[in-house]
Amino acid sequence: MAAHARVICRAADLVDGGPGVRFTVRRQGVDEQAFAVRFRGRVAAYFNRCAHVSIELDWQPGEFFDDSKVYLICATHGALYSPADGRCLGGRCNGRGLTPLPVEERDGSIYFTPSEQIS
Repeated sequence: MAAHARVICRAADLVDGGPGVRFTVRRQGVDEQAFAVRFRGRVAAYFNRCAHVSIELDWQPGEFFDDSKVYLICATHGALYSPADGRCLGGRCNGRGLTPLPVEERDGSIYFTPSEQIS
């Protein structure tokens, strides 16, 4: 059975390098935090978990970018990630990146599409 996409926010809620939007997904029966950001016009979403230590990235709710607005940063240890693909770019993430989630922008909204493992 195909999963139905759900709206996580209005497209206008995400601006380049601006605050992200947090949302909850269910993985293996457990609710987990996720977030979506816009970078260079494209929306990307990830689990809100640092690859170094399983803690949330944002230092304030929705604040995922560093001061330059070029990198996603773990507020606890300073690990840097690419907003475009979640790849580890430096710090204690030791080459491990963020786990992406499927999102798309259409009709003025951002949609998350659940899978068999993640809803």
